Amino acid sequence: MAKNFPQVQPGGSLILAWQIKGKKVLVVGGGEVAAGRILNCLDADAVVHVVCPASGLNDEVAHRVAQNQVTHVDRLFEPSDLDGAEMVLVAVDDPAASTVIWKLCKERKIPANIADVPPECDFYFGSVHRDGPLQIMVSTNGKGPRVAAAIRKFIAKQLPRNAGNAIEQIGQLRMKLRKIAPDAEDSPKRMGWMSKVSDAYKWEEMCDLTEEDMENLLLFYPANKVPSTDVLKALRGGERDVHALDVFDGAFGFSVGA
Repeated sequence: MAKNFPQVQPGGSLILAWQIKGKKVLVVGGGEVAAGRILNCLDADAVVHVVCPASGLNDEVAHRVAQNQVTHVDRLFEPSDLDGAEMVLVAVDDPAASTVIWKLCKERKIPANIADVPPECDFYFGSVHRDGPLQIMVSTNGKGPRVAAAIRKFIAKQLPRNAGNAIEQIGQLRMKLRKIAPDAEDSPKRMGWMSKVSDAYKWEEMCDLTEEDMENLLLFYPANKVPSTDVLKALRGGERDVHALDVFDGAFGFSVGA
């Protein structure tokens, strides 16, 4: 009997969240496109090296250099600039020179992106919506950057207010939970309980959780319960009314202030 598995849709890209924190990214060029690439990499905590004559830097890139946000090499590209690079981004108005750099990157197996030349790209830059830890990328696989930007703006308008803050709170709660349930065998229960928490609260409620609320919320983890926000509010200030907390199953204890 045939099963309904997802259909393969060839021609797409494998969209990943590339972790380049602390890694060298080489940017060749200093114009508007290079400025956007540099900002994207700095947002990802990369170590950015910019190779471009000072006369070719636009105001934004010159600002990054002046603020020591990037390492600037004041000359044209040389093959030695590739040493130690984990990613190369080329944004210069010289197709022949760009192709030479692309070929050098291929020889060294360094992933590269040559602006506006899709055949010479190991990856594309999509249109990204950013709200704190939340990142949403829309890609047209190099076919329509402006269309991608329009779709990204449309999606952003549909998102709940403070979505980024809510996700930040969830992340903090996950970190706290790992401290009290650190073992590998705890993983299924941890994941299941976090799913319950995410489903139980609205975005606004998640944003309003205080440090004290999260500590109190973790009291419910051993019993695999998720209290209402009203219960969490009742626990604020150290007041813990056992009768109001009809969720405990005796799996753990706590002291009640007199």
